[in-house]
Amino acid sequence: MSEVSKVKYSSFHFFISDEMQNRKITFDSIKTENLNSFYVVIEFSSSIVSFRNHDYTWVNLSQGRIANDFSPKAIRLQNGLYVQANCNFGIWEVNSKNSKQLLWRFNPEFAAPITQYSNENNTKKIVSASVDFNFSEELALLISDKGIIELSRSPIPFSAIACFTDHCDFDTPENLKVQRKFFKENGIKITKGFFLNHFSKREQNASYERDKAELGQWIDDGHELCYHSLTQSIRKETDAFNEFQNFIPPFTNCSVWIDHGFQPYNFSLYQKNKIAPDSFETTLLEKKIATLWNYIDAGIATKSVLNQLAANQFNLQNYYQSLKGFSISKRMSALLKSIIFHYDNEEHRIRNYIETVTCVKTLLNKKNIWVFFKLIKNAFPLAILFLKVMLTWNSAKKSTFKAAKYSPIFFKHKINKKNFTLFQTIEMVDFKLALAPTNIDDLINESGLFIAHTYFSVNSNKYSGRLLNLDITLNENVVSNFDYLAQRIEDKSIWNPTLSELITYYNKYQNTYFDMDKNGVIVIKSNENIPSRTSV
Repeated sequence: MSEVSKVKYSSFHFFISDEMQNRKITFDSIKTENLNSFYVVIEFSSSIVSFRNHDYTWVNLSQGRIANDFSPKAIRLQNGLYVQANCNFGIWEVNSKNSKQLLWRFNPEFAAPITQYSNENNTKKIVSASVDFNFSEELALLISDKGIIELSRSPIPFSAIACFTDHCDFDTPENLKVQRKFFKENGIKITKGFFLNHFSKREQNASYERDKAELGQWIDDGHELCYHSLTQSIRKETDAFNEFQNFIPPFTNCSVWIDHGFQPYNFSLYQKNKIAPDSFETTLLEKKIATLWNYIDAGIATKSVLNQLAANQFNLQNYYQSLKGFSISKRMSALLKSIIFHYDNEEHRIRNYIETVTCVKTLLNKKNIWVFFKLIKNAFPLAILFLKVMLTWNSAKKSTFKAAKYSPIFFKHKINKKNFTLFQTIEMVDFKLALAPTNIDDLINESGLFIAHTYFSVNSNKYSGRLLNLDITLNENVVSNFDYLAQRIEDKSIWNPTLSELITYYNKYQNTYFDMDKNGVIVIKSNENIPSRTSV
């Protein structure tokens, strides 16, 4: 087991009585040294009747409620008092079956998930980030009879947020120009991945080595460029490690790294390949890389599924409903894949799925009878899982995907001694469904947020809602959606930052603390010029 996955867990218990109004209750007895995860159990003498939701509305306790780092942490008690955290750290959770208890969790499983690949089969497993709990102030509850104060997730007060990160797997010099012109005309900014060096199984692939001038124009247009590993194809291991350690950043302010495939120096693979954490960290620091993808999608963006803060959107029911226009075979195939990768999300069955797909391709191409037995061995556990889900469909279809439960967006992770920012995405490959005007309107109404994991230049017929047709013309079924998105960005209903711009704002948001004045009013203690408002 890796050091990251060794979770040292502890809990702390407190009781809050009705008499504690217009007071700041400080948890000075909490000691977090050597902990990678802990939670605070807070018992109230009065029941919780309302919970401040991610969409800035009060909701009841008809079901369990969760507020992540990017959501208000506030409740309302039956006695009329409001209770709010003094900071934005951690996760608040209430259970409908225990209305007097509040859990304040820090780094529970899947709140800050990281992908790690291991062994010769590259078996995927999910581990928790390594966290240092260095709070500027002691954790506290603010109890007031005068309401709460809440922060905007956007510099445009309480607007929605649309952030695009693009993987460059299918970029060519020709389609790069088409993409750039399209985004410039629509006033949309993206964080654009690029391959630094031209080493590719596709001769026509774009790279900074060959297409420096074109990629430079993306920067001029206000986009952010980020590393998508260093090459499209995988070099020999020794060559790959040398390339990673010795590459020279092509320009300043290139701080984001998105893993591509199974490059041996990837963040998700370096431990498997025996790169020491201190050595890996040193290379990242030397190259000014501060932000890494956690190689996880909360789910697939589709009809009624877009807002990463709305965890209840990420379930099999919503995903299956979005497939109604497809053939039954495609619907079943897509549902099975979603069950394996998002609902179940267990490393062994993910490996079974990959092996099954490989066996099918081999059988079709080589007619190898021995592969048939390997196919049966790997397909059997998948069939059992699928049957189990179908038999319990009424309950299984509503279960929130594991990687979406706590709505992780950004979180810190210590590789050796330094903290890096990790981010989680939502996969977006069908722009016709994902960016339909109804979805965009819902995102605005919820003051929602997404960080899309996209392939804007994908050229496969199986992606019916892709941006570009095979002849590199724009897909008109998709263009109208981007036109509508552009309008809502223009009228400031949506903020469209690059990833680094969003992280800069998030750091200000995260470092804002609250306090109480002498009249029992909750106020912002550290002013980071973030829009805020009082709510009752």
